Amino acid sequence: MSEKLVTIAEFADYIQADLARQLLEDFDIKAVVTGQNAANTLSGILGVEGPTLQVFESQAAEAIEILESNQNVEPDPLLDIDDDIEQEE
Repeated sequence: MSEKLVTIAEFADYIQADLARQLLEDFDIKAVVTGQNAANTLSGILGVEGPTLQVFESQAAEAIEILESNQNVEPDPLLDIDDDIEQEE
């Protein structure tokens, strides 16, 4: 019997959804982004939702915890783009 997919998050655009998918896959959680074509084609139309992220039901709680714990990750100061731009000027 195949396991059911559940939606754990909705995003404003495909890029954010795909970054979340990649993060979950780093933790060995298979994830799928759905609705990206409709969101890209019909953006701005009332009632059209953004892309959603789905995982297997058995991994949903862990996936939500990972996404929530990585929401406020600070960027690495060694990779600060603003400093690189200032140094080039």
